[in-house]
Amino acid sequence: MQRLFCEHKIRTVESLDGIWQLTVLDTMHTTLPVGVPGVWDRIPQLSNYRGKAVYERQVSLENAGNYLLEFGGVSHTAHVFWDDMEVGSHYNAFTGFSLLLKSVPAGNHILRVIVDDSFSDVSCLHIPNDYYTYGGISRPVEIQKVGAAYIQHVSFHAENTQDGYTAYVRTVIHAIESLPESTLALSLAGTSCTLPVPALASGTEAAVDAVLPVTDVLPWDIRDAHLYSLAAILICEGQPLDDLIDRVAFRTLSIAGEDLLLNGKKIQLRGFNRHEDHGQFGVSLPVEAMLDDLQLVMDLGGNAIRTCHYPNDPRFLDLCDELGILVWEEHHARALPDEIFFSETFMRQSMACTREMIQQHGNHPSIVIWGLLNECESATPQGRNIYAKQIQLLRSLDPTRPVSFASCRHFTDCCLDLVDIVSFNIYPQWYVAEPVQDYLDRLVAWMDDNGAAGKPILITEIGAGAIAGFHDPLHHSKWSEERQADILAEQLNAVLHHPRLSGMFLWQFADVRVSEEWSMRRPKSMNNKGIVDMYRNPKLAYVTVRDLYHKP
Repeated sequence: MQRLFCEHKIRTVESLDGIWQLTVLDTMHTTLPVGVPGVWDRIPQLSNYRGKAVYERQVSLENAGNYLLEFGGVSHTAHVFWDDMEVGSHYNAFTGFSLLLKSVPAGNHILRVIVDDSFSDVSCLHIPNDYYTYGGISRPVEIQKVGAAYIQHVSFHAENTQDGYTAYVRTVIHAIESLPESTLALSLAGTSCTLPVPALASGTEAAVDAVLPVTDVLPWDIRDAHLYSLAAILICEGQPLDDLIDRVAFRTLSIAGEDLLLNGKKIQLRGFNRHEDHGQFGVSLPVEAMLDDLQLVMDLGGNAIRTCHYPNDPRFLDLCDELGILVWEEHHARALPDEIFFSETFMRQSMACTREMIQQHGNHPSIVIWGLLNECESATPQGRNIYAKQIQLLRSLDPTRPVSFASCRHFTDCCLDLVDIVSFNIYPQWYVAEPVQDYLDRLVAWMDDNGAAGKPILITEIGAGAIAGFHDPLHHSKWSEERQADILAEQLNAVLHHPRLSGMFLWQFADVRVSEEWSMRRPKSMNNKGIVDMYRNPKLAYVTVRDLYHKP
């Protein structure tokens, strides 16, 4: 299931999750059964494999017609074949994609996906990095039967009014075959309307806009989530042809000078950076493991998640919607060398990720900040040009949420004026020996003189490492759990009580695996700054963080 709720009552949907056959395209051509969704790195024979593999399964269709193949995520490049004919491809593990199959006959068919997780010149987002690139079909797969036309996408946002809210809805309809004039029926929180859809030629699209006054709804808030179904039905010649259902919410997010406001009230983010990674599941976490993570976050006193450094599984975002947890979601990019950052391929791939992220995730009420270009070159005129173009694109796609990026260009960044919220990653007492309060005061003063004045400021990364199980109660040496707890106590006390800051995201929630190329920089080939280990066992710092995050 791609989402945690029913998206269709008219359109027929069948899950293709389960056991597939995997053939590894190495010298041995190993074939073995694997689970989808999943990653091949968790299979002992393939634990260090990087390259290409073919996923295959049979699909039995009772009825002929038009079908959509829906992939939640493939890591990182997919070439999809239906009955030995290539029907599409996609790059980037962290956004979904859809492929249209027209006039498919009933009967048995073979679905094959060639998956490639190798590092190469054609991949600018998936590179050796401080987190691991897994291989496989990592998110759910579905096949959906559609008619002559289907609802491709519904976007939503709401604005507060004296009588409640005004909802703005755009529905995009794609015609596979020629479609006569038809109607679109929308319903939301007790309000409904019917809108005309113009006749469409085969292969064309139409966007239908609606403005709906909505009253008698409760606002979505932190730990107090109220969600509503937005249903769109395409009706042709008096008969329902297709539908799409999404969950939305009503809340206002605004910036008042140096403060972030949710529903008109000042908020302080007490968050965690969280990678989609788990000791048992790799990047392909089941929903139960996602929920376990969020239960730990709430126990720790957290109210926010930063999806470092890529769009997350929509089911995880569904859980954040349901639990009332704020989300900073960002497109896929992290600390890139100049030869990648300034390349045409990077611009194309990162902008495609931004477009897909906003279209696929823009209706989630939990997402309150869009982020991009984490720790990239924001200290030069050439880098500023890249940031300006990418921020302009993001704002053009969604002008309703604030934009930020996490900088590590301390005292040199020249892009702070471009964003709505200024954000920095800092590690005093870990990488920098200066006392936390002194370093923070010095950096904040510089930020205010260089583009941050009058804007909210966030600390998007701060933390310290500890190898799980390594204890040194006498010396509190680096990499001991005792030293991590000491440093985090000083860091959290400084950030949470700084009058100029709107909050923080602790680096990080859980230990994660890093690329082999980074193993000499990270003990045990892990980024060990988690408050819990890769299997979610708490370290000593867990209690420290929980005590400080729960304090007013």
